[in-house]
Amino acid sequence: MPDARTKPIILAVDDAPENLDVVKAALGDEYVVRAAINGKIALKIAEKQLPDLILLDIMMPEMSGFEVFRRLKANKRTAGIPVVFLTGEKHHSSESMAFDMGAEDYVMKPINPTKLRACIKDALS
Repeated sequence: MPDARTKPIILAVDDAPENLDVVKAALGDEYVVRAAINGKIALKIAEKQLPDLILLDIMMPEMSGFEVFRRLKANKRTAGIPVVFLTGEKHHSSESMAFDMGAEDYVMKPINPTKLRACIKDALS
């Protein structure tokens, strides 16, 4: 198993702390998982730490995941970070919008850890 200095960094963004705990538990052995409870914090962390991938919830107060995504892609420092939407949003229009915007993938909650790990590996390869 790689040590913390060589593990890819994943930024998980979700307004529900319990969802962040599930992501950390599912990914903690293979990745360094950073957490943000809202879009504003996520944008600051992404700018400062340049994670290898961002897991982004869509439905959050104050700033939706789609708005966070737009801002990430508009910033030269963060534009190249792959984003996977990890959401309970079940509308096909949201999934289509995510892919039209350039998301790497769209994963539904509740989280299937095996599927999530496979999705992340694909996005990082």
